[in-house]
Amino acid sequence: MSIFTINSSLPEQMMEWRRDFHQYPEIGWTEFRTASIIAHELSQLGFQVEVGKEVVSEDRMGVPVHDQLLACYERAVSNGGYMEYMEKMVGGYTGLVGTIKGKKPGPTIAFRFDMDALEIEESKEASHIPQQYGFRSRYEGNMHACGHDAHCAIGLGLATVLANNTDQIEGTIKIIFQPAEEGVRGAKSMVEAGVVDGVDYFLGMHVGAGSPLGTVIAGTNGFLATTKINAKFVGKAAHAGAEPEKGRNALLAAASAILGIHAIPNHSGGASRINVGTCIAGDGRNIVPAHASLQLETRGENSEVHTYVHEQAIAVLEGAAKMYGTELSYEVVGAAKTCSSSEQLIELVAKAARSIQGLEKIIPSSKFAAGSEDATYMMDQVQKQGGLATYAVFGTTLAAGHHHEKFDIDEKVLSITLNTWLEAIEQIYLKEGGQL
Repeated sequence: MSIFTINSSLPEQMMEWRRDFHQYPEIGWTEFRTASIIAHELSQLGFQVEVGKEVVSEDRMGVPVHDQLLACYERAVSNGGYMEYMEKMVGGYTGLVGTIKGKKPGPTIAFRFDMDALEIEESKEASHIPQQYGFRSRYEGNMHACGHDAHCAIGLGLATVLANNTDQIEGTIKIIFQPAEEGVRGAKSMVEAGVVDGVDYFLGMHVGAGSPLGTVIAGTNGFLATTKINAKFVGKAAHAGAEPEKGRNALLAAASAILGIHAIPNHSGGASRINVGTCIAGDGRNIVPAHASLQLETRGENSEVHTYVHEQAIAVLEGAAKMYGTELSYEVVGAAKTCSSSEQLIELVAKAARSIQGLEKIIPSSKFAAGSEDATYMMDQVQKQGGLATYAVFGTTLAAGHHHEKFDIDEKVLSITLNTWLEAIEQIYLKEGGQL
């Protein structure tokens, strides 16, 4: 029998939270409404709440421009955001951490939940459940198409149970709500702000990720290290017919770079990935293109492979710029590490999952098929301090794949995940007390 008592109305409340967040999706570093509502709820529950620059360093990657941040802030104000907390998030510092301490000594356990949405137009088809039941995105061009709305609801559900069971808490529990996971931008800044310093056990998770409802992967391994790069070539415009020799063609520099980047040889030390996803260049058919911009990413199975691919990509960019007499500038706008889950914590989560109603298949560990995750920054930091970390996947039936306009989940996964995390806390306490 669990040491934690759950109110019978909580599953319904988690579903309501999830559907509310789904209607107001906010992309990375603009989660003003989402984060402020979560902060308000945590405060009402009695958590110590830290927001903004208290938990996010000023060194951030891939922050939207000022005008976009301002527009999103004003939109959040008009849609129910709590000014008390949003004022501390001005400029896109949208992370928060809720902390609750028990009356008994014990370890520090941290749970991480990401909050951001994607720049996708959600389906309006009648068969799409959010459309059918009235919780489709109200923000055209933005959508929770990955399940982070569910993650937020699970985090609030966990906080609710803990607040109602403080006598059972041993030590400290931190619930981290992270901005800007998409594009792997947010976790590094929170680590630099110290949010996982002193953490003994770190638990991250994702719903879906290719696993069916009733399945849990207690620990995932094989995350690919990655960097996201924005590159810009600046040349010189000229009349393409009258004086082509006076121009410096930034588009040709970019095209040469694209071909060269995709021709980077594989590394014998492991798998790698590279992709140039966008190329925007030029002003007209009769003008030598004076500007070109690329968005690209590199990935590697381990640090050696990823460093190789990344350095090769930069060398190709620099070579292409020089070849066409253009100027190159670039910035890293996202990054994640490679990291593996701790075997001891995998075992504890797997043991916890065995007692959870609705879980039929428990997989101790598996490779992360989705590629990269910036929770690895938090995992790595905890492990370096001597702590244990894991990243679990809770399966759920999907209406369509992640990052798809018809993405939707089976909400039964909310309670399954919450119950597993509560049981995992109990297993950690048993371990700490020498009973395992």
